[in-house]
Amino acid sequence: MQATAIEKCDGTTQPEAAHRPRCYMPAVDIIEAKDELLLQADVPGATAENIDVNYEKGVLTVHAVVAERQSKETNYIQREYGVGDFHRSFRVGDGVDATGISAEMSSGVLTLHLPKAAAARQRKIEVASG
Repeated sequence: MQATAIEKCDGTTQPEAAHRPRCYMPAVDIIEAKDELLLQADVPGATAENIDVNYEKGVLTVHAVVAERQSKETNYIQREYGVGDFHRSFRVGDGVDATGISAEMSSGVLTLHLPKAAAARQRKIEVASG
């Protein structure tokens, strides 16, 4: 029997396992403010310590690892809430200053601050009278 490689939630590959962890695409809101874009992602069950945010070659990637909340012995009558990792990637344009990207986590929501590059910020242009 030959093992096959499967894609993990974080985009890497590993030999196929008997039990594959679930991987979810978090719901995201993107908000444009005056000097930045805000990206808010729902990652319930994740902690700041278990979230990786990376920027490379114009791609912003979010990967959050979520541990199983119940023990294997839990006797469910009904189970609707799935537990698994979160993974999502975004192509970021030149209008964002990648060196200033920051992140914070609060109440299951990851907020990424993507500052606008100076050239992309709206500015008022004065008109001189002649």
